[in-house]
Amino acid sequence: MNRRALWAGAAEGLSRERREAFARAWASPGGAFGLVRTINNIPIARRYMVAGFLFFLAGGVLALLMRLQLGTPENTFLDAETYDQIFTMHGTTMMFLFVIPFIEAVANYLLPLLLGTRDMPFPRLTALSFWTYVFGGLFLYASFLWGLAPDGGWFSYVPLNNRQYAPSLNMDFWDIGLSVAEVAAMGAAAELIVAILRMRAPGMRLDRIPLFAWAMLVTAVMIIFGFTPLIVGTAMLELDRKGLTAFFVPEAGGEPLLWQHLFWVFGHPEVYIMFVPAVGIVSQVVQVFSRRPIVSYTLMVLAIVATGFLSFGLWAHHMFTTGLSMVAMSFFTAASLVITIPNGIQMFGWIATLWTGRPVLRTPLLFVLGFIVIFLLGGVSGVMVGAVPFDSQAHDSYFVVAHFHYVLIGGVVFPLFAGLYYWLPKVTGRMLSERLGRWNFWTMFVFFHVAFFPMHVTGLLGMPRRVYTYPAGLGWDALNLVSTIGAFGFATGVALFVANVLWSLKRGAEAGDDPWGGDTLEWAETSPPADAQFEFIPVVRGRHPLWEQASLTARGSDWEALLAPLQAGPTTWRGALVVDVVEARPRAVVHVPGPTAAPFVMAVGFLLVFAAALLEHALLLAAGAVVTLVALGRWFWPQPSESRALREVEQATDGRSLPLATAGPMANGFWGTVVFLLVLTTALACVVSSYFYLSDGPAGWPPPGSGRTGVALPALAAALLVAAAAITWWLRRALHRAAAGAVRLAVVALLAAALGQVAVSVTTWRRWSLEPAHDAYGSAVLGLVGFQWLVEAVLATMLVIALLWAWRRPRDPRGHAVAHNAALVSYFAATSGLVVLGVLHLSPYVW
Repeated sequence: MNRRALWAGAAEGLSRERREAFARAWASPGGAFGLVRTINNIPIARRYMVAGFLFFLAGGVLALLMRLQLGTPENTFLDAETYDQIFTMHGTTMMFLFVIPFIEAVANYLLPLLLGTRDMPFPRLTALSFWTYVFGGLFLYASFLWGLAPDGGWFSYVPLNNRQYAPSLNMDFWDIGLSVAEVAAMGAAAELIVAILRMRAPGMRLDRIPLFAWAMLVTAVMIIFGFTPLIVGTAMLELDRKGLTAFFVPEAGGEPLLWQHLFWVFGHPEVYIMFVPAVGIVSQVVQVFSRRPIVSYTLMVLAIVATGFLSFGLWAHHMFTTGLSMVAMSFFTAASLVITIPNGIQMFGWIATLWTGRPVLRTPLLFVLGFIVIFLLGGVSGVMVGAVPFDSQAHDSYFVVAHFHYVLIGGVVFPLFAGLYYWLPKVTGRMLSERLGRWNFWTMFVFFHVAFFPMHVTGLLGMPRRVYTYPAGLGWDALNLVSTIGAFGFATGVALFVANVLWSLKRGAEAGDDPWGGDTLEWAETSPPADAQFEFIPVVRGRHPLWEQASLTARGSDWEALLAPLQAGPTTWRGALVVDVVEARPRAVVHVPGPTAAPFVMAVGFLLVFAAALLEHALLLAAGAVVTLVALGRWFWPQPSESRALREVEQATDGRSLPLATAGPMANGFWGTVVFLLVLTTALACVVSSYFYLSDGPAGWPPPGSGRTGVALPALAAALLVAAAAITWWLRRALHRAAAGAVRLAVVALLAAALGQVAVSVTTWRRWSLEPAHDAYGSAVLGLVGFQWLVEAVLATMLVIALLWAWRRPRDPRGHAVAHNAALVSYFAATSGLVVLGVLHLSPYVW
């Protein structure tokens, strides 16, 4: 059905002036300064995708350099040091700078269109994630300019990457630059979770969400729980490298295997963090080109959820040769086998959909079929390395290299190319060449196998991974040459895609709004979409609205009157709809921030802080802190458009209008705070687990002479934490009653309790006189109390902001929003503080 018919009658009664004013309210600013002020999801996501693809090309060039070196035995094209740098940066680029950021960029572009909303819930956070990601990637690649590119592997195993064995700044670049990329990924994940749960078209119940949106929801939750251990681990590693702690230093009682646990509890879910979005893309493409709905939508959703859940039980799959107990290895072997069940369900679902549909063999579907073949082969070798006896023989051989490239390129890159051929006509408004697309597919498909299938054989013949050269006569020579030829052939296929895109931008046929006959809402918008997406709010009545509905308008629905003010409106500020999580009933209107340079400035501040950490430069650190604080102040400064929104809602007298969501559970900021607390909870679990893992040492725990004091200070700290929880309960009651005086008093009391708790904690730490630089016990204690100091610092900052609102504008609901969110953080701070006290002061008597 064409777009005009779907929206027929939607503009009746709306003046041209109103529609033009609505478009102006959502327009991105122009000019050079507008480049850094833009926060709309469409232009930011386009830049995000371009940056991500450029990093993909950079990582590919590094791979070709490695293959040139390994193409012949005893080659001198690269020396060992340079090869190590290229090898490390290739893996880091593909894992951290391409796949996850690129997928998040695609999701940032598509999800508002798929869900029928106008933007992401936190567009400033989207812009911050983009700029932080770009600066982080450039920071990492700048290491080549000084000849200090990371050289310890993209996994940075210790103790080889401890300061004792790697004293130069190479791995500091990796550690710190990776932290920037992690911050960007976490911010984007928070956006995705709140967007999918709260910002959908009316009627788009949970059982009507497109499968790509389900996949991105599961992916975002996995990022929250998967990336947090990596953030904790890289922070601990950098503290070790700065000589401040000894978490991974064996001579001080540290444990190198702790790093592997922290890394791989991220690393193996990371494989599925990349794979699950690919599953969503494949499902969208299969059902459109099969001309029928996906077989068993419910089973496919459950399989996606199960994959995400089970992926966290596989991390020691990478550690079978480290001396784990047989019980542990049996558990992880079983988990490695069980996760094939939901993957198999999805495979059968796609095949059944193709079998029972009327498939149209276009380029997107070709890449999907190539994915199915390659991923099945990668899955078979995955079951093999999931078995302890086989893995013990194949571990750290080129067989493993072949396996994970079959999984990652076959399971991620091919679906991404399918998605690009499917959705680029929506992004650019131009069709790609079908003939060039077929050449692109077959070149990549054939040469992929030429490049990577021989690696299975070289691995079984004994070739170890991570070597820069090898002697002749071992039976590896011809196979390595074939792999090198295949790598350059695969690169030719990627070049064909780039050529196709460039050709289509100039000469491609106009795509129209729906060139594929799609079923989801993105095809109801123009190609390319305007910055003001969904001028008219769509109402969804089925799982495939463009196939099942004659109209997307609200006319005749139960919500017609409620949605009327949102049709080409508001016109003086940016407004979007929020719905309830399960049934997608309209609940409120949210104010969406307008253009601002605050995200760009804050990303610059982050870059300065991380550069200061690299160089250990106090003045640079101070400059970064000042820039970040200025950007933070600008971020939370009251916006004129938000004030206009508040006035308009106050002036509405019909009693039937949707409220403006500014504070409490109705507001997106409240949900964003909940996601932030999930991150903190995961970080706390990592820190506590590290403490107990390190406690299993030969010296006893705590070791003799650890300087422990009596019970007075811990008892006082516990009393302050309980008091803080009680004050928080009082604060929430005062907010509910809108009692301005009580709110001010509660915020002051809560701030005093937080500062008092920090003072007691610092006093206790000083009296213990621990030396974390030379003692794993001191490091573990510092990790626990340092985490609590961080939480209390965040809480204190929020309370100061809430106090300013309560003092200057006591009746303003925006200040109540800060207080509501601070109350959530306060409850967490009290809980985590009691956990830390219990671990430090009670566990030695029972552990």
